[in-house]
Amino acid sequence: MGGCLHLHTMSERLVPVPEVDKISFSGEEEKVIELWKKLDVFHSCLKQSKDRPRFTFFDGPPFATGLPHYGHILAGTIKDVVTRWAHQTGHHVERRFGWDTHGLPVEYEIDKTHGINGPEDVAKMGIKKYNELCRSIVTRYADEWEVIISRLGRWIDFKNDYKTLYPWYMETIWWVFSQLYQKGLVYRGFKVMPFSTACSTPLSNFEAGQNYKDTQDPSVVVNFPLLDEPSVVLVAWTTTPWTLPSNLGLCVNPEMDYVKVQGKTKERNGTYIMMEARLCQLFKDETEYDVLKKYKGKDLEGIRYQPLFDYFKQKANDGAFKVLCDGYVSSDAGTGVVHQAPYFGEDDFRVCLGYGIVTRDEKPICPVDDAGRFVLPVTDFKGIHVKDADPDIIKLLRSQGRVVQADRVNHSYPFCWRSDTPLIYRAVPSWFIRVEQMQEKLLATNEKTYWVPSFVKDKRFANWLSDARDWAVSRNRYWGTPIPLWVSEDFTEIVCVGSISELEKLSGEKVTDLHRDNIDHITIPSAKPGNPPLKRISEVFDCWFESGSMPYAQVHYPFENKREFEDCFPADFIAEGIDQTRGWFYTLLVISTALFGKPPFKNLIANGLILAEDGQKMSKRKKNYPDPIEVVNKYGADALRLYLTNSPSVRGENLRFKEADVFNLLKEVFIPWLNAYRFFVQQVERYQKDEGKLFQFEETEMGKSVNVMDRWIVSFTQTLLSFVHREMSAYHLYTVTPRLVKFVDNLTNWYVRFNRKRLKGDTGKEDCLRALETLYAVLFCMVRVMAPFTPFITETMYQNLKRALKPGSLGKGDTSSVHYLMVPQPVEKLICPEIEACVNILQSVVELGRYLRDKVNIPVKYPLPEVVVIHKDRKILEDVLRLESYIKEELNVKTVTTSTDKEKYGVALRADMNFKVLGSRLKGDMKKVQQKVGELTDDEIQQMLNSGSINILGHTIDSCDLNVKYSFSGEKAVELASRYEAHSDDTVLILLDTTPSQEMLDEGLAREVVNRVQKLRKKAKLVPTDEVTVWYHVDEKDIELAPIVATYSEYIENLTKTPFKPISEKDRSSVLIEEVTNIKENCIKLVITQGICPGWSSTVSVVEATVTGGESCPWVNIILDGTPRYGTNSCSATLLLENPIGKPVITSCQQILEEAHGIFGFPLEHGRLYVERKLIDSKTPVASLAGRTIVITYDRNKVPVATSAIKPYSRFVNVEGSGKKGCVVLENPCGDGIMSAKAFTSVVQKILGLDSKPAIFTDLEKKKPLHLNGSSLAKLSGSTVYV
Repeated sequence: MGGCLHLHTMSERLVPVPEVDKISFSGEEEKVIELWKKLDVFHSCLKQSKDRPRFTFFDGPPFATGLPHYGHILAGTIKDVVTRWAHQTGHHVERRFGWDTHGLPVEYEIDKTHGINGPEDVAKMGIKKYNELCRSIVTRYADEWEVIISRLGRWIDFKNDYKTLYPWYMETIWWVFSQLYQKGLVYRGFKVMPFSTACSTPLSNFEAGQNYKDTQDPSVVVNFPLLDEPSVVLVAWTTTPWTLPSNLGLCVNPEMDYVKVQGKTKERNGTYIMMEARLCQLFKDETEYDVLKKYKGKDLEGIRYQPLFDYFKQKANDGAFKVLCDGYVSSDAGTGVVHQAPYFGEDDFRVCLGYGIVTRDEKPICPVDDAGRFVLPVTDFKGIHVKDADPDIIKLLRSQGRVVQADRVNHSYPFCWRSDTPLIYRAVPSWFIRVEQMQEKLLATNEKTYWVPSFVKDKRFANWLSDARDWAVSRNRYWGTPIPLWVSEDFTEIVCVGSISELEKLSGEKVTDLHRDNIDHITIPSAKPGNPPLKRISEVFDCWFESGSMPYAQVHYPFENKREFEDCFPADFIAEGIDQTRGWFYTLLVISTALFGKPPFKNLIANGLILAEDGQKMSKRKKNYPDPIEVVNKYGADALRLYLTNSPSVRGENLRFKEADVFNLLKEVFIPWLNAYRFFVQQVERYQKDEGKLFQFEETEMGKSVNVMDRWIVSFTQTLLSFVHREMSAYHLYTVTPRLVKFVDNLTNWYVRFNRKRLKGDTGKEDCLRALETLYAVLFCMVRVMAPFTPFITETMYQNLKRALKPGSLGKGDTSSVHYLMVPQPVEKLICPEIEACVNILQSVVELGRYLRDKVNIPVKYPLPEVVVIHKDRKILEDVLRLESYIKEELNVKTVTTSTDKEKYGVALRADMNFKVLGSRLKGDMKKVQQKVGELTDDEIQQMLNSGSINILGHTIDSCDLNVKYSFSGEKAVELASRYEAHSDDTVLILLDTTPSQEMLDEGLAREVVNRVQKLRKKAKLVPTDEVTVWYHVDEKDIELAPIVATYSEYIENLTKTPFKPISEKDRSSVLIEEVTNIKENCIKLVITQGICPGWSSTVSVVEATVTGGESCPWVNIILDGTPRYGTNSCSATLLLENPIGKPVITSCQQILEEAHGIFGFPLEHGRLYVERKLIDSKTPVASLAGRTIVITYDRNKVPVATSAIKPYSRFVNVEGSGKKGCVVLENPCGDGIMSAKAFTSVVQKILGLDSKPAIFTDLEKKKPLHLNGSSLAKLSGSTVYV
C-alpha cells in the first residue's frame, strides 16, 4: 500500500504497490494523517466551500471526564460520513466540537475523589474551591479525545469549539431561560421527583428513565388494625419499607372488589381486608381462608386505622390515617391496598393533596435529607441512609406484630445515570418549565422532522412526547450555569436576568464569569422601597438544559451571529444514540418549540446501542470489549468505520460488537479491493513497458468499450452512483453501506477475476487498453464515492491513481486530496439494465456451479464435461450463451448447454420432512403429513418456495420446515443421477456433469502444478513483469505426477507465462526461491531463478533440422527480448525467407519486423532488429541473414544479449512435389501447438500450387502414404514428405 503518499502532478507513472496484508493498513492510515496535516485538508475544504450553500450540523456535546467509547465512535462515524458527503456534494459544512462541562458527571468525580458526602462538606470547602476543582477536570481527557477522534478519520474543529462553561455560552443559556420566563413557561413548584441521594439532587423524568436495572428489594406486607375493630386489619404491600415511617394513608381502587377473610393457617390466622383479586399474595388456595364479607373499594373509604409510627400523629387532625380511593391502584401486584407516603410518591402526593391531608404551601413531611439519611422526627433511624434502614424498619415492625409477610423481590428499578446508585422519589421544591401544556405543539413540531429509522420518531419519541411532564430544570448543585432568578425572601418579587449587561446594569457590579462563586454574592435592589435587596436563588440549571440550548449558545445567539444563525436554523442534520430520545433530542425539541414554535433540526439519525459480544452492556470493570484504539491499530480505522456503518446499529438496532467481524471485513472487502487496485497498477506498468506508451485516462473515454463485461461494470457503477445519491439524500446509511460492500465484491470477484487475461494484454493491445481504461474509471469513481465512508484507503489510492489522469481532467481547482473532489454524478447513458441483468444470470450460474463443485468436492482446477442451464425464458438463455466463454472459464467446463425443457432431463423438486422441527408440532398427524409431503409435485413445491409456506391437512408448514432438493425421474433417472448434480436459485436451474474423463483429470493435476508455481512466485514477491525461470523435479516413482508434468509442460508455461524446465537442465542463474510441495500425495520440487533461461524458444525439444529429401528453404530464427502478447508465452519463432525455394516471401528487414509483430504483438513502432548485439540496418539484404538468429527489442535503452542457433527453433516438415521444394512450419511461435492435419494439407497444397487436395507420402517412391493426425505431424518434424 505504501510508497505513494506524496504530492504529484497528474500524468506521471504510477508508483508500484507492495503486497497487501492486514498489518499494513494502520501504518498507511498514519501516513494519510500526516498528509492531511501537511495540506491542512480539513480547513482547506472549509475555505474552498465557503461560498457554497450551507449544510448545518449540530454536534451534541459529550463529557470529557472519560475517554470515548464505541457509542461515541459509532455516532461520530455517522456524523462524519454524512457531513463529508454533504461537503463532497457541493455544500459548506461547519463542524464544531462541543464539550458538556457542567453537572453531575463532573461533580460526582470530585465528590468521589475528595470524600464529599453532602452539602455540608461542600460548605466547609467553599463553593469557590469546589468549582475550581471541577474546572480542573472538565478537560482532563480533551487531548485524548482529539487524538482518538482524529485517528478515526473524523473531521471536526477542536480549536473553534464550544464549552458549556464559556461565559458567552452561559449568557445565551440565561437568554433562553429569560425568554421562557417571559412567555410564562417557568414556575416554582413542589413536586415528587426522582432524586439521587449520591449526588444530592433531583433528576428529571427522562434522566430517571435512562438507567433502569434489575435489582432485589424487600417485599413486605404490613398490617394496619382498624381503630373501631382492632382485630381486623387492612394489609398493604410495599417494596420501599423506608417510606413506612412517613405513612399518612392507605389507598384502594373504588371500583374493584375487596374482601374480609379469616385466615386458617398457622402463618395467616388473622382477619384481613384486601383486594379479592390479590388473595394470592397471602394464600396459596381457597382452603387457607374463609370469606367473611365482600365490599366495593369505595365502601372502605374513610375507615380509620392505627398508624405504624407516631412521628406524624398530629396529621390525624388533617384527615390522615384513613382509607382513600383512587383508580391508580391496580390488581397487578401486592394486596390491592397501597400505603401512602405523599412526599415519597407522585401518586401518593396527588391523592393525599386531593383529600386535603397535605397542602402545597405547608412544610413537607419529608424526614430525609439530601444525602438520603433519616432526620428528625424519625428518631429510631436518624442518620441512617434510607436503603440501609430497610432491615431495621422491618425488624422493628416485626417486633410490634405489624409484619404479615416479608420476602425479597426482583424487579426493574431506576438508578442514577451518573452515580449508578438507586434513586428514591422525594418531594423537593424545583423550578419547572411548563411542558405538559406544550404537548400538542411538541407533537406538531416533531411531525416536521425526518428520522432514521422512522419508528423511533413515530413510536418511541412520539409516545414520550404524548406523556411529557413538566421539566424540572433546577439542580441543588454548584458546578453549572446558575439560574438567573433574583428573588425576595417570600418569592413575591422575582427578577429574571437575560444577559451579563443586564445584570451589571441592575446590580452595578462588573461581571466577567457567571459561575456561582462569581455571582452568588451579587444582589439587585428591590423595586419595593424599604425592602431588602433581591438575592439569587441557589440552584443551577440541569446540564440537559444547557445541551438542549446548544444551537443558540454555541454561536452566542442573539448577542452575536444573529443573521447567520437565523439563516441556518433549523439544522439540516443531527445524530446521536437512540437513548437520546429521552435526553438531548427531547430537550432540543422542547426548547426550540417553546422559543420559536419550530423544530431545531430537519433530519436525524438515531443509532442503536453497542453491546459487548455476549450481549451485555460494555463495562470497563468487566473488560468485556476490546480497546477501540487497539482495534484501529490492528485493522485500521476504515475497517472499524465500515463495520459500524454496515451494522444493525445504523437502523436503530443494537449491535453486539465482535472484533472478529472487523477482521472479516478487512479480509473480505479491504484486502480484495486493494488487491484489485494493485493488480491494475501492475498491469499499467506492464502495458507501459510493452507498448512504450504512458497510460493516461480521460473521463470522456469512459464507456467507449464494447466489451460486455466492461459495459456491465461501468453500468453497475453508474447504477450504484444513482442509488447512493438517492439513498444518502434520505440518510439511509443502512442501505448504502451494504451496496458499497457488494460493489467491492463485484469489482474484485467478478470483473477483475473474469478479465485478468484482457488486463494482462493476452487479447491484444486495444482490448487491453479498453479493459485498463474501464478498470481505472471504476476505481477512480469509487475512491470519490467511498471517500466519506472510508477516507483513508481512498486517499491512499487517489494519490497514486491521479498520476494517470490526463492533465486538466479535474478542472482548475486544488486536486491534491480526494476529499477536495465532488462525488461524481451518475451518467444515465452509461446505465444498461439489460447488461446488468445478463451478468446477474452469469453470476447465478457460476455461483450455483461453484456450490455443486464444493458439494461433490471437485476443485475448479479439474475440468468437467458440461453444465446445463435450464430456464423457461429463451431471452435469459440467450444471455447465458452470450457470456458462455466466461462460464466455461470460471466453472472450468468444456461445454455450456441451455434448455427450456426441465422435463427433458427428468429433474424435479422433491420435499422431505424435517422431523426435528416438525415432530413436536404435528404429533399424531406426523405420518399423514409426511405422506402428503412426499406426494407434493414439482409445481406445488415451487409455489410453496415462492409463497413461503404450504397448508397440509390443516397445518401451515413453512418452506424452511421442509428439506427441498432436486431428484431425477423417468427411464434414465439412474443414469442422470449418476452423471449430474442439480441446484437452483430464484433465477435459473443448472445441472453440472460431474463425471470427468481421464484427460480432464490429468489437466486438473497440471492446474495444481500451475497453482503451486503461482503461489511460489507470490511468496517470492515477484510481479508479472519479472523475468524468471521455473525448474522442476518430480521423482520417477511418482507415476501419477511425473508423466503429467512432462506432457503438460507447454500448458503450464502457457498459464504461468514462465519457462518451466526440468531441474536437470538448470543453469547457474541465481536462485530466488525454492520449495518442495505435495500435489495429491506426490512431491514436486520447484526452483525459481532470475532471468529467462537461455534459448527459451520452445516448450518442446528442438528437432535436428535434417532434411532427408533435399535442401530446406532459407530461414531466420526470431527471439523477442520482451513480453509476448496475443495469449502466447513463447518468445521464439522461425520465419521462412523463401517458400518454395526460389520464391521470396520476405524481402526486407521491415517485413521481418511486421511478421514478428503478427506473432508476438509487441509495439511495432518501437521494434528494432539485432544480430549478435549489433543493430541491423534497415537496408540489410535479408538473404545475408539466412540461418541467423535475430533478436527483437522495443525498449529504446536496451541492447539484447548475443544469441545464435544452427537450426530452426520451430518444428517443420520439408515438402517436395510438382518440381518444387518447400517447407511447412508446424508451429509459430514455438510451443504454441502443432497445426492440425487439415491445416497441414491445405498449406502443402498452397506452397506447391496444386489445384486439388494432394496425396502425401513419406518416401520418395511414393509407396508409403502418410496417414495424418496431430501426433504423426509432431513425429515428422525435421523430415521430408512427397506429393
